[in-house]
Amino acid sequence: MRPPRRAAVAVVLLDDPQRGPGVLLTRRTSKLRDHPGQFALPGGSLDPGEDAVTAGLRELDEELGLRLGPSDVAGLLDDYPTRSGFVITPVVMTTGVALESLVPSPDEVARLYHVTLDELDVEPYYLEIPESDRPVVQLPIVGHRVHAPTAAVMLQFTEVALHDRATRVDGLEQPVFAWR
Repeated sequence: MRPPRRAAVAVVLLDDPQRGPGVLLTRRTSKLRDHPGQFALPGGSLDPGEDAVTAGLRELDEELGLRLGPSDVAGLLDDYPTRSGFVITPVVMTTGVALESLVPSPDEVARLYHVTLDELDVEPYYLEIPESDRPVVQLPIVGHRVHAPTAAVMLQFTEVALHDRATRVDGLEQPVFAWR
C-alpha cells in the first residue's frame, strides 16, 4: 500500500465589496485527471520541498490568479484523509480583493463561486451508504449538493469560524464516486 500523497487546499475568505464576505469554491474542469467535474477548493498536491501553506498559496495563484502571501494565512484546519489516497491540509486565508479581479485558469476551473457566509451556514445532509459505516456528508450550496472532502472542509470552517465550535470532520465519509 502506497503512503498517502500530501495535498493542500485554500479556504479563502474573500470580503467582496459587492457580495460581502464569503468563501471561494470551484468546479473542476472535465479535462482534469483527478476528480474531473467535481466541486473543489483551490488546491493540489504538494511539490517536493513544499509545506501545506506554500502549496496552498501556489495553487491559489495557479488556479485563480490570486497571489497572496504568508501574512494572509489565518491558520490551518484539520487534515482530511481521502479515499483516493490524499491527506488534504486546509489552509485558511483572508483577502479583500474584488471577485471580478480573479482570473480562473480555464485548464483547471470550469466555474468559480463566491459562497457568502450566510449561504455557507446551512444544515448539512448525512447519508448512509452500504460501503461504509461512516456518514457521507453533503452541503446544499450553489444549487447543488457538494460532497466531501470539500463539504467536510467547508463544514469544519463554518463550525470553527462562524460558530466558534471545535468540530472534527475526519469521521465523515465521501461518496463512492470520489473514492477513485
